[in-house]
Amino acid sequence: MARLTCPYCYRTFAEKEMLFRCSGLRAANGAFCKPEPDPVRVQLGDRDEVPPVVEGNGKKLSAVCTRCGNTATVQICPHCHAQLPVHYGKIDTRMVAMIGAKFSGKSVYTTVLMHELIHRVGRRFDAAVVGADERTRKEFGSEERALYSEGVLPIATRPAADEQGRQPFVFKFSLGERKRFRSTLRHTVLSFFDTAGEDLESARGVAQNVGYLSSADGIIVLLDPLTVPGLVQTLGLDPSVLPDTSQQEAAKGDTPINILTRITEVLQQLPGVGPNRMIDIPVAIAFSKVDALWDALPEDSLLRQPAPDGPFFPESDSLAMHDYVQALLLQWEGGQIDQLLHKHYRTYRYFGLSALGAVPPAKQSRQARQRVAKSGIQPHRVEDPFLWLLSRLKVIETGRD
Repeated sequence: MARLTCPYCYRTFAEKEMLFRCSGLRAANGAFCKPEPDPVRVQLGDRDEVPPVVEGNGKKLSAVCTRCGNTATVQICPHCHAQLPVHYGKIDTRMVAMIGAKFSGKSVYTTVLMHELIHRVGRRFDAAVVGADERTRKEFGSEERALYSEGVLPIATRPAADEQGRQPFVFKFSLGERKRFRSTLRHTVLSFFDTAGEDLESARGVAQNVGYLSSADGIIVLLDPLTVPGLVQTLGLDPSVLPDTSQQEAAKGDTPINILTRITEVLQQLPGVGPNRMIDIPVAIAFSKVDALWDALPEDSLLRQPAPDGPFFPESDSLAMHDYVQALLLQWEGGQIDQLLHKHYRTYRYFGLSALGAVPPAKQSRQARQRVAKSGIQPHRVEDPFLWLLSRLKVIETGRD
């Protein structure tokens, strides 16, 4: 029997092992389960008071609470006790990992990507994208408002060791249509875990991420192109106008090849991989902040062109972008990156994107939150890596343009 993977803690379990949480309602006889902190959730940093856990019999999608006699239908993970999405186990679940160096823009990218999926890309594919749990809806909504309404950038992702209770955003992607006598809707649960760059710099951080990555169906690696050796000189960019963070990261050696090497070492620890086998997980290598390069690139550069917007993944356009970025890497002394990917990954692809569409202005003070450019948020190809992964996972159709 296939095992399920929790979209919050990434541990697996059989459907019959699923637990339930009492409704907390007052029963007909007046019995009532008082909410209190769940010890398992407390260990994960969640001290909310909730009704008690109810064990099932492994056969039904509900259980009877032995304290109050009410029927419990809310399903929870047997490991972390997180509430699972409705009808979990009956719909597809896809885990997408997000990895990158410090200051590569992961938090901004995740917020803009989900905004685009919910609003623009959702219409493009006739799909509904909604938060699968209350925490995702609340916290993502808060970050979305801060970025789009207040114009301030998200706070950088904190290392897992500093934030024990950090959890992924979980969304439900519903695709298809309802016909007269039957539904052709297909629901996919998408779990996004944004790991901090520092998490891959220590043995403890690596260990914390092995379990997470072992359950990933696809990985998006976000890299800052301005840290690629040779790029600034090859394009003739003025270092004085580049973001300070990019120069700092490149100076201390946190370059794309070093980041990819750490990620590869983590993935080689997964069961069935080892040092002599190719890594099967599809990996999207996404170079962020390409807007910083536009003035140095010709107007007909593929990095400056918008992606096709048909209701399918544009394979031909994507392959052209892959070849173009691959050629640029060789010019930018980034050939080592391509060699590492070619030797260790069975499936990978290059992408170039910009979450904001313009370089943010420098911070006025160390305490102030960084703001977006006056031109506003104008995302460029942010959905490309994610749609490629969905096409690889057969969630959306692939077209040849």
